[in-house]
Amino acid sequence: MYHHSVSAPQSAAGSAAGVLDPVPADARDALNFQRCTWCGTAMYHRLLCPVCQGSDLRTERSEGIGTVRHSTIVHRNTPAARNVSLIEMAEGFVVRGRVMGPPVGIHSGDRVRLSTAKDPVRGEPVFQLLDEPYRAWT
Repeated sequence: MYHHSVSAPQSAAGSAAGVLDPVPADARDALNFQRCTWCGTAMYHRLLCPVCQGSDLRTERSEGIGTVRHSTIVHRNTPAARNVSLIEMAEGFVVRGRVMGPPVGIHSGDRVRLSTAKDPVRGEPVFQLLDEPYRAWT
C-alpha cells in the first residue's frame, strides 16, 4: 500500500522537473544498440547479454552499414507486398527491418545503409541498398 508523505518533495505545476531533454536532430535517425561491458557482445534491444547473461550493457550508436542476411516478401496485413529483412550490422548485431526498393530485388549478401531509424507505421528501421539492385541474367 502506498502512503503519501507530506515531507516528500512536490514538483510545482509547469516546472521542468521530470521532463526529458529534447533529442538532438542527428540522434533521432540513429540506430542505437547495446554492448555487454563484460564480454563485449553487441546486441539489439536486449535486457541481458545472450552470451554471459550480464546486465551491465552500455548503449552505443551504430554507423548504419550492414549486410542483408535474409529477406522475405510479405503479402499479409498490407495493401502491397513488402519485404522483411534480417540485417547483420557491421558492429556485429542483427536487426529486423525493411529495405527500400523492389521486394524481389533484395537478396542475401546485399550491402545496405540505414535510411531512417524508425518506420512511422511499423516502428522498424528502414534501409536502402548501397549496391546496384539490378543483376545481369546469368
